[in-house]
Amino acid sequence: MGRWPHGTWVLPLVLAALIQLGQSQERERVRCYGSVQGTIYDYGALTIDGEEYVPFKKYMGKMVLFVNYLGEEAAQLNALQNELGPYGLVILGFPSNQFGKQEPGQNSEILPALKYVRPGGGFVPNFQLFQKGDVNGAKEQKVYTYLKNACPPVAEEFGNPKNLFWEPLRNHDIKWNFEKFLVGPDGVPVMRWYHRANIAVVKNDIIEYMRQQRRQAH
Repeated sequence: MGRWPHGTWVLPLVLAALIQLGQSQERERVRCYGSVQGTIYDYGALTIDGEEYVPFKKYMGKMVLFVNYLGEEAAQLNALQNELGPYGLVILGFPSNQFGKQEPGQNSEILPALKYVRPGGGFVPNFQLFQKGDVNGAKEQKVYTYLKNACPPVAEEFGNPKNLFWEPLRNHDIKWNFEKFLVGPDGVPVMRWYHRANIAVVKNDIIEYMRQQRRQAH
């Protein structure tokens, strides 16, 4: 068995490092409130081609991951859908142009942009995309009002206001592209991730949530 070098003074340093690591990880995600009224099944959205209105009650019994904007994360989201889809995960994508005007195209241009530009290489999403819309502000989609009210904010501060295209700014607002919300099989939000949280972190959190669900079922 190895020993702590130079006595026990190292232990407080190790514990401090672990605490800092834990705090850093906690900022990557938050647990949602347990007392929220309603479910996502009260809402729905138009598919990106505008041809179908999808009521979210279609996803009853599934875990649903809401993502605003796609871009360079799209390929990773495809992989996540492939890996966890067989276990009940459904990913839904909601393009938005409110953060740095990074999604300026029309709805008809978004899929070709994913296919040929970013990520490119003939990419085709294996999850449902909905029409571009606001996720913050006076004209935000109602399902995003619900999701944000159901979960604490993952960051307190906003970025440069010059890159934020909505009013008014509210504490629970989505702060940038790639924030994610996980909704449980009962239609109630359970977790929210910071926009810089790695997809690997999101995947591991979802897997742990699935394990908790199985334990509670037995």
